[in-house]
Amino acid sequence: MEIRELRYFVAIAEELHFGRAAQRLEMAQPPLSRAIARLERQLGVTLLERTSRKVTLTEAGAVLLSEGRAIVGAVAAAERRTQQAAQRSPRLALAVKSGTAGELLAALLDAYRAEPGAATVDLLLCEAHQQQKLLQDGQADVALLHLPFDSTVGLDTETLYTEGQVAILPASHPLAARSQLRVAEVTALAELPMARWPGPDGSYPKGPGPEVRNLTQLFQLIALGRTTVIIPESAGTDLRRDLAAAPVLDAPPVTTVLAWPSQSRLRAVADLIRVATRSDPMV
Repeated sequence: MEIRELRYFVAIAEELHFGRAAQRLEMAQPPLSRAIARLERQLGVTLLERTSRKVTLTEAGAVLLSEGRAIVGAVAAAERRTQQAAQRSPRLALAVKSGTAGELLAALLDAYRAEPGAATVDLLLCEAHQQQKLLQDGQADVALLHLPFDSTVGLDTETLYTEGQVAILPASHPLAARSQLRVAEVTALAELPMARWPGPDGSYPKGPGPEVRNLTQLFQLIALGRTTVIIPESAGTDLRRDLAAAPVLDAPPVTTVLAWPSQSRLRAVADLIRVATRSDPMV
């Protein structure tokens, strides 16, 4: 297989439409169709089931999509990191979920900025579970992840701090006045079904709660009395006046880590990690 063929297949497998995939790849549809047919002959398997109405993945196609994404991402990452290593003015791309770890992030960046020869840090504000993909394809060099919610497969990590969790409720809700709650009390609120976050593949778990992608959207829905959520304590600070946060005693602790690809050799990444481990960035 060639990388070009994998890129073609990944585009079709994600779009499930030859026309949209061809447009995304900026090529004509007939050569794209021929390339996929050639790939199927080469592998001796059917990757896509095609009808006049739709395109679906076979079981073999689903496997190649997963493997192909990793390979294409690794090649793209190698290209970007090689080019970055040759830059005279180094830059460091740091991926962070929008609205999280504000105080920690500011302290860490201030400490790093004071280092001699510190690289320019570009912040990539992203939505839930996007940091891993940004690291895999080389768009980000390092990321702030939150365990146990985020995966660290293929990544090295450095623990920054661990915290409890809080329930975010409409300020007018009876439980909002409580000094502490239990998980069962929050999940039992039929009128406020728990919000649903996307997984690493972008799909949402089943449930009655609304689908959310970021804290801004989430907090708006909570204020409107449509949902609730249990999130890390630091994400529930400086809330708008129509929201309230209550500690959830039996919620599992959340650990914030600095994560980077295990094969990374960028000096700027090593310097940032050294700053993070030298002292507590929250102090």
